[in-house]
Amino acid sequence: MNIQEIIKNAYQESVNKKRFGDKEEELEALQNHVRSCQKIIVPNHNQVKTRAINSVLKRYGLPLAEHLRIHTNSADLTRIPAITKAIMALDTCECDMVIARGRLGVPGSGSLLVIMDNKGRILSAATSSSHVLHGKRLDDAVIEEMTQALERIGFKVVE
Repeated sequence: MNIQEIIKNAYQESVNKKRFGDKEEELEALQNHVRSCQKIIVPNHNQVKTRAINSVLKRYGLPLAEHLRIHTNSADLTRIPAITKAIMALDTCECDMVIARGRLGVPGSGSLLVIMDNKGRILSAATSSSHVLHGKRLDDAVIEEMTQALERIGFKVVE
């Protein structure tokens, strides 16, 4: 089954009160959907996050992402800056998938890395605490978040 059928079926199950959690075939469809993406973009003003994300994508045998150089500072004025960054990218660039990373919510709330498809559907995400608490370098924090986002949907490192 493809991702569209999976989403439609899950919706119908929910409507009919027969939805009792994720299924293996749904996870497989999600993984196949991610694997099929050819143009993956990372929106921001520099390439630090893109390099960190690509180091993880490579370890998992997935296509590498392209840096989309756009200014995303205005996203910090919104309630969920990381998701706003992803939507800004979808509005300005043709792609199959976008990976955006930014603040989770209000200042001090930590970070959110979100993987979104070209329809704006969240495929996976990961968070980290405020930099003040974890003290990690930006690239190390992004690598950890990207790893967590892929592993939460069943991806394994390719050996």
